[in-house]
Amino acid sequence: MNVTRTAVPASLDLLRRLIAFPTVSRDSNLALIEFARAHLAAAGAVTRLTYDDDRRKANLFATLGPPTDGGIVLSGHTDVVPVDGQAWRSDPFTLTQRDGRLYGRGSADMKSFVAVALALAPEFAQRGLRRPLHFALSYDEEVGCIGVGRLIADLDAAGIHPEACIVGEPTMMRPVIAHKGKLSYRCTVRGLSCHSAYAPQGVNAVEAAAEAIAFLKSMARRYRDHGPYDRGFDIAHTTVHTGVIRGGTALNIVPNECVFDFEFRNLPGDDPQAMFAEFTKFIATSIEPEMRAVDPASGFSIGPLSAMPALSNAPEAEIVGLAQELSGNHDFGKVSFGTEAAHFQRRGMPAVVCGPGSIAQAHKADEYIEIEQVLKCEEFMRRLMARICKAG
Repeated sequence: MNVTRTAVPASLDLLRRLIAFPTVSRDSNLALIEFARAHLAAAGAVTRLTYDDDRRKANLFATLGPPTDGGIVLSGHTDVVPVDGQAWRSDPFTLTQRDGRLYGRGSADMKSFVAVALALAPEFAQRGLRRPLHFALSYDEEVGCIGVGRLIADLDAAGIHPEACIVGEPTMMRPVIAHKGKLSYRCTVRGLSCHSAYAPQGVNAVEAAAEAIAFLKSMARRYRDHGPYDRGFDIAHTTVHTGVIRGGTALNIVPNECVFDFEFRNLPGDDPQAMFAEFTKFIATSIEPEMRAVDPASGFSIGPLSAMPALSNAPEAEIVGLAQELSGNHDFGKVSFGTEAAHFQRRGMPAVVCGPGSIAQAHKADEYIEIEQVLKCEEFMRRLMARICKAG
């Protein structure tokens, strides 16, 4: 296939439909899931759903081809990040074409890959599959890869054993063999209020939080300056980051509460639990004793927000070779953002990340994907078709 900017993607209509579903993570994705389920069922797929506790969201797992073990999973998440406060030039939930680009929330991250997979599913079925082809569409990836855990647990319970997984996050159709892990937490600091004129009689929760955050920053500097490093990553070291903080009501009141959210994004091989243990030891030995000398009820409580394991494949791994063959790109990369691929790999299923578009366009106003990238993804799928279908 000779990809040009003037060609019209076969998946364009399906992408338009998917963008029109406003599947922001805080809202339901059921309308999109039912649409995808009906589309795949019409092509002959056997489908199954797993729900969240409130049954407002669902994962879809569907299989085309012979009912045997093995086969390849094409995986994508259905949720998107909010558009609140962003200045879009066009309706974010209406696919808009301008200058060789397709604009819309989720166009890059990652409904274009899902649209291509769905659009070509009937052709996979018509040509006859020699081995299973699976489709995994999840909920709540953007808020911590929450849905995929239930999807994988359901596969285990049902005895479904795919042999490999391709996650279509935006990589410019370059195979990604590794990404960082992530642990994120919410920390609540309890202090003791009093008039600020009598500050020593209170426990300042904001100041205690600031000491803890400063320690996190010192950890971040240490990894930045001393490693360990993996130069294959765009950010070559583990990172530590505080992203949200709330506390205090007025300057003349010693604040009794402060809440902040922080994260570790670790290289494969670095232990984020050890980082967390180092942080909590500092709090217990260097901050809380002074606080509790004033008020024994004061202190820190920390709860998990999300966890994502790191992904790591050897360059010579079979799944890497497959992605290189299908993409026509014999290079490979490593990225700092996380994906669901690590969850599939941890389940014992080799996984690689390769999808259309750029992560640089994700999560921002006027998110877009180049039409050329969608066409390259369609070429990827047709190479897969030639590999696993009876009629080549």
